[in-house]
Amino acid sequence: MKLGIDGKKALVLGASKGLGAAIAVALANEGVQVVGAARSTAAIEALNAQVDTAAGGKIWAQRLDLGDKASVASLLEQVLKYGGVDILINNSGGPAPGEARSTPLDAWQSGFDAMVASVIDMSQQLLPRMVERKWGRIITLTSSGVDTPIARLAVSNGLRQALVGWSKTLASEVAADGVTVNVIVQGRIHTGRVDQLDEAAAKRTGSSVEDVRKASMATIPAGRYGRPEELADVVAFLASEKASYITGAKIRVDGGMIKSV
Repeated sequence: MKLGIDGKKALVLGASKGLGAAIAVALANEGVQVVGAARSTAAIEALNAQVDTAAGGKIWAQRLDLGDKASVASLLEQVLKYGGVDILINNSGGPAPGEARSTPLDAWQSGFDAMVASVIDMSQQLLPRMVERKWGRIITLTSSGVDTPIARLAVSNGLRQALVGWSKTLASEVAADGVTVNVIVQGRIHTGRVDQLDEAAAKRTGSSVEDVRKASMATIPAGRYGRPEELADVVAFLASEKASYITGAKIRVDGGMIKSV
């Protein structure tokens, strides 16, 4: 299927590994000119080995630390200097595990700065160029915790909810301008972050990582963890011309794990 986005420009946050890397590759393979942003630029540049050169897309690396306001401002300056982007993929790392009753306030503040404030700032500054062109896509990755809060992930559960409310509100404001705004609710996609959480659970319970993983997979109707490429394909479709009537939505990519309707 031709998605109609070849030649478009995209900015993918957190592109050095995991879901961000898979999304950057998926978009580049659709002919998109992708700026991948993360702390490790070498890892982003290496992603071009996975891009089909015949498709015409390419990935460029820019350094970004979402928790550093100066770093965010520097990236925005560079991107805006070259005309902004058509597609923005908001993807931030997750905070450390912790219980709601004992997580210190500074952990909430640092999490808010990196996961919420920086994402909203980036989106607001890149949005005017999309509105001017009457075409744009803003896609924000969250977690299954926004639908079913995950034990011991208090900061993630709380702050990602803020992004869902912001995204839905923004979607209604810019729909008539040809800009769609959507949220991805991911389940257990096999990335380094999931491995870290499984390892933490194993240490906490005295179980093996393999036993923790098997127990986790048993809660997923699909019977396995998702692959980053599976989620990336959904994101590429939402970024496409063919998804122009999908906005203000929460799209689950979870293998049926989330029990609520």
